[in-house]
Parts: sequence; C-alpha cells; structure tokens
Amino acid sequence: MAPRLKSILQYIVILGVTILLTYLSLRGLTVAEGENKWDYLKHTWQSAHKGWLLIMAVLSLVSHVVRAERWRMLLVPVGFNAKLSHSLLSLMVGYLINLVIPRGGEISRCYNLYKLDKIPVVESFGTVVIERIVDLLCLVILIAISFAFESKKLFAFMATLPFEFSGGSKLKVLLVVIAAALIAILLGYLILRKSKKLNEIIQRTWRSFKEGILSVFRLKNKSLFIFYSALIWFLYFGMSYAVLKAFPSTSDLHFSAVLSLFAIGAIAMAAPLPGGTGSYHVLVPQGLFFLYQIPLPDAVAFTFIFHGWQTLLFIFFGAVSVFVTSFILKKTPKPGN
Repeated sequence: MAPRLKSILQYIVILGVTILLTYLSLRGLTVAEGENKWDYLKHTWQSAHKGWLLIMAVLSLVSHVVRAERWRMLLVPVGFNAKLSHSLLSLMVGYLINLVIPRGGEISRCYNLYKLDKIPVVESFGTVVIERIVDLLCLVILIAISFAFESKKLFAFMATLPFEFSGGSKLKVLLVVIAAALIAILLGYLILRKSKKLNEIIQRTWRSFKEGILSVFRLKNKSLFIFYSALIWFLYFGMSYAVLKAFPSTSDLHFSAVLSLFAIGAIAMAAPLPGGTGSYHVLVPQGLFFLYQIPLPDAVAFTFIFHGWQTLLFIFFGAVSVFVTSFILKKTPKPGN
C-alpha cells in the first residue's frame, strides 16, 4: 500500500472514531419534548459567566508563553537560541495542526521554528520529546494527587469503564507486543546491513536527535525548568477551575472535584484523536454525572461548550500565528539579496 494512501486511510479511521464518539456523547443529551439539542447547547452557552471564560482564555495564553519559554530553554544546550516570540508562534501553529492531524503538531512546530530561526528539525524535535516526557511525569503526579483526594470515587468510576482485561487477555497482548517488537528489530537490522548509506543517514539523524533529548541534562538552570513545568500544569488546572466556575451546574464543585475532573480531562485529551475530540466528550460527562451527580444533559452540554471554547482559542491563536509567521518570512531578506 502506498504511504500516501495509507496516511489517508489512517486519517479517515481517526475521523470516523472521532465522529462516532462525539455522536454517542451528543446522543446522551436528553432534552425536554419539543426542545432542540442545539438550542439546549446555545442556552448553556448563554447562561455561562463570560468573565470566567475570559479568565480561562488569559490563563491559556499565559500557559502557552511559559511553555514556549521552557522549550526555548531546552534549545540552548543544543547550541541554538530561538526568540521567545518565534517559539511561541511555532507552538501555536503546532496546536492548530494537532486539531487536524493527531500529534502532527509536534513536527509542524519544529518545522515552523526552522523557517523562523533556522534551527534543524531533528534537534528541536528531540527537545519536544523531552517536553512530552516531562509532561507525562507531571500528569502521573497529578493523577496520583487526584487519587489521594478522591480515591474511592475515582476507583468506582474506573470500574464503570469498558476497559477490562482478563489475565489471559493481558498475557496475549503482551506476547503480541513482544513478538511485534522482535520482528521490527530483526527487519531493521537486515535493512541496515544491506544499505550502508541508509545506515549512515540514520546514525547521523540519531546523533542529532539524541542531542536534543539530552539537552535537559545540560540545562544551566534546572530549578527554573522544573518551576516552569509545574507552572504550566498549575495554569492548566486554573483553566479547568475557571470554566467549572463559569457554569451554574458546576460552579459549586469543590477543589478535589476540580482536580479529579482535570485529571480525567487530561487523560481524554491525550487520546490520539484531533484535539481529544470524542474521547473528551465521553469521559468528562460520565465523570461529572457519576462522581458528582451533575445531571447528564447539563454534563454533556458543559463538556461541549468547554471543549468548543478551548478549541476556538486554539484556532484563533493558531491562525494568528500562521499569519504572523508568513508576514515575518516575507519581511526577512533571503540569502543573496
């Protein structure tokens, strides 16, 4: 199968899963007889406190600036100095691409930074991998804190999810993964033995990629990097808190409830779907309904508005970043001119 056709089929499958999950979530929105579901969503939006939504937007922008500065810090040990404005523009372009191509934003933001500051994509992508590893650790810590506050409720909620494996199933999955890994290693070894040039390219790419990954160990101010990482997730939590306060049905939820729902939402957003669409619309309403007895129609409507507002911010910031990047590139003199 041609790579292009394979990619198209992959995106079709992802889009299909996204539409299915979104449909299943919207189907759970029960309204009064004669009332339209979209009118119900519109009413939910109108009832929201716009001041809290504006606060969420400001916190979102600040979190992006901090993340862009943290990324810029990782590039310094590799030998490159990116402008904060350029790393921020590239980051927002990446978020925009992620809405269309799951995880495609990681490469696109590196390419955008290459166009602006001529930083090689391979090295910058290595630093992005480090970012993702650090974010994963922060997410694990957050989930651990959530379970410390709401363990009984969260374990009960997990028991309602259809993700249960028997011991035999777990063993079969493990054996399949191990077999696939061994086959991939063997095929890779045979290909490299047959192609010296390909081997040299891969080794050169790996050296550059490894430089990016190891940049975190050569940071001059590691404590500042840790502070930025913690601040990013604190701001994310603040965004969730602000949105919950914006809606009458969720405004009375306490701190531990916000923490639990933030953890559920973060896990849903990590799914390989465009912007978490679908997975977010399934897990978060169920969490609100099961854990905190928010009426399911209100929970579904809240989730659609929350995710829609967040997506709208990504589209706005991303589109502005694409425009500004194009403007900068047009104004930058080309070599030889």
